Amino acid sequence: MSKETRWLDDQEQQLWRTLREFLWQFPSAMDRQLSRDSAMQSGEYSVLAALSEAGGPLRPATLAGELVWDRSRLSHLLRRMENKGLVLRCTDTEDGRGQLVSLTDEGWQAIRSAAPAHVTFIRQSIFDHLDDTEREMLERVLHRVLGSVRDASAATNANC
Repeated sequence: MSKETRWLDDQEQQLWRTLREFLWQFPSAMDRQLSRDSAMQSGEYSVLAALSEAGGPLRPATLAGELVWDRSRLSHLLRRMENKGLVLRCTDTEDGRGQLVSLTDEGWQAIRSAAPAHVTFIRQSIFDHLDDTEREMLERVLHRVLGSVRDASAATNANC
């Protein structure tokens, strides 16, 4: 299985460097904003946001699917968030084998408090610099790239 490497041309190399820099810089900037303004990490914010948007308790597997995280990562984070009083894990009364995760009053207060500054950061960092056409194009491009990544991941997992 020897395929010749398809090296990046100069334009592709420049685009890759820009994308790589974005992938390194943006998450750090977002973490700094959340830490500074809300004393939380981006993972915690993501969990709180997903639970608040769900409008009710979620099974951990469903929450992991919503966040596109593996269950192990989520489980460790939920344990830390439970210790902070932000979420509650309890037995699913409809299926005693499973658990449900819900926001506590403190979790609701944390997401309500954090959301305005975080949305402002996202808006100022990304959306204010793009017109409608650019936003639509960025969304289409990112969906295509993510689809390719998911396809490659599924193929890799199928070969295990």
